[in-house]
Order: sequence, then C-alpha cells, then structure tokens
Amino acid sequence: MGGFITGTFRHLRPVVTVLLAACAAPQGSGPIVLAGDAGDTVRLAAPAARVASLQPTTTELLFAVGAGAHVVGRTTWCDAPAAALEVPSLGDGLNPNLEAIVAARPDLVLLYPSALNAAAAARLGELGIAALRLRTDRLADVPRLARLLGRATGRESAGDSVAARFERDLAEATTRSPEGPAVFILAWDQPLTTIGAGSFLSEVVERAGGRNVFAELASSAAPVSLEAVTARDPALVLVPSAEVRDTTIRPEWNVVRAFRERRIIYLTGSEYLRPTPRAPDAVRALAARLVPTQ
Repeated sequence: MGGFITGTFRHLRPVVTVLLAACAAPQGSGPIVLAGDAGDTVRLAAPAARVASLQPTTTELLFAVGAGAHVVGRTTWCDAPAAALEVPSLGDGLNPNLEAIVAARPDLVLLYPSALNAAAAARLGELGIAALRLRTDRLADVPRLARLLGRATGRESAGDSVAARFERDLAEATTRSPEGPAVFILAWDQPLTTIGAGSFLSEVVERAGGRNVFAELASSAAPVSLEAVTARDPALVLVPSAEVRDTTIRPEWNVVRAFRERRIIYLTGSEYLRPTPRAPDAVRALAARLVPTQ
C-alpha cells in the first residue's frame, strides 16, 4: 500500500494551490458515473456535496480542486492542507467505523482498496451510500484522481488544472541520473523492510537522481535480509518515517557501510508518506540532499 503508507507499516504515519480550483463553483449537474480501482462503480445523481475521504491523498486532492468545504470526514492521518484538520476524524482509514461514517451523512465515501475495507464498502452500498475504492500508490495516481474527484464534485475544470499543473511541475523537478547515489529506503525495522518499485517513494528517489537498491521489487514494500542490504552497499539510507528513527543505530546494522558511517537521510513531512500534489517539491528537496560522502 505505497500510497497509503501510513497503514502499510503498522499504520505508519506547499499543497499545490490552484487559485482557480479554490474558488471554482460546482459545474453542471446530473448523473455522474465513477469507476473505482477494485471493480466498483458508483452513480451519483448530482455532484457529491458531502464526502467522507478515508485516505490522506484523496483528502488533499479534494481541497486542491476546491471541494474542501464538502469534506465531512477524514482519517487521523489527513494532515494537509491545514484546513483538513478542522474536518472531523473518522479513524485511521482501514477497517473504518461504519457508525461514524453513516453519522457524517456522506453521499460519497472514498476508501483505499484494501481487504480491510472490502466489508465496509459492501455494507455502505447496502445502505445506499456510494463508496468508491481508489488506489493511491504511484505518482501517476495524483493527476488521475485529481481529474476523477473534480468530476465527482462538479469541479471538472479545476481537477484538470490541478492535474496539468502537477504533471508540469513534476517533469520540471525530475533529475534522473544513472550515476546517482545508491539508496536503501528503510521503511520499518522489525522485520527489516524496504520500499520497492510499486511505491511512489521509489519514484521520488529515482526522480531526485538517486537509485533505489531494491528497485527490482515489484511490490510497494517487502521484508529484506541484512545480508541483501550489505551486498548492495548503498551509499545512503533514507528513513521516511519518524517512527523508526530511534532504531536506525542498531549495532548489527553497522555491517552496512552507510549505517556504519551514519550516511542517513531522515525525511520529515507527510509528502514522503503518500503521493500528493506536493510531490514535485518533495523531489526537489530530496535531490538537494542526495549527495553522499564516498
């Protein structure tokens, strides 16, 4: 679950501001058909006016397209933009509290397509509440979902604007380098877990000019052996979560040169925990730090 990284590792835990999106009024009316990423399709009689967004990426995108006033529920991890913190929290977004969701009276609920959310999505459908499961794992999901959520809330042109600006800014921020430093992304310590090519964070590293030493892993995250890390001899260690910072000095890890020489980059900011409109800025900031001492 690369996009929803806060839920992947034991629930680990400036927005692109489009002025036109922020002030855009809902456009048009009438039935809106939306296809999710778990084989689900919902039909809205009119643009959604009350949305329960149970994953941080979609919450941030709803505010970006100018639909923040219609967000009636969020997750504990939805910390951007700042205005999102004023929205009532409905839990951590996985295996959600149905009673709390129903009480928020949403006409659209956005969920991550995890097995932990399957039963909730089915039950919401039985209750006549549209529930859409949307994957938020890769950088390409940001413009895709900006357009979808723009349509869902009657702000299609705003969604297109957010998507176009993201794609332009990301292209300008990208500095891929085949000679860039080899990077080991430490996602969790027990067991030793890294990020594979299935996660947006691997994309961020590559676009910032680094090389993910476990890029051959197709999954978003996977456990790896210390011997495998040692064999790849990364130039840098990247730690995206504050929850594992106190564990990055384990004596046994000193067999890895980057750990032994304390060539560790600690990332701060939720833009490194899930794909968001802030990803281009995250790429630029990381690129400035990927300068290892050989």
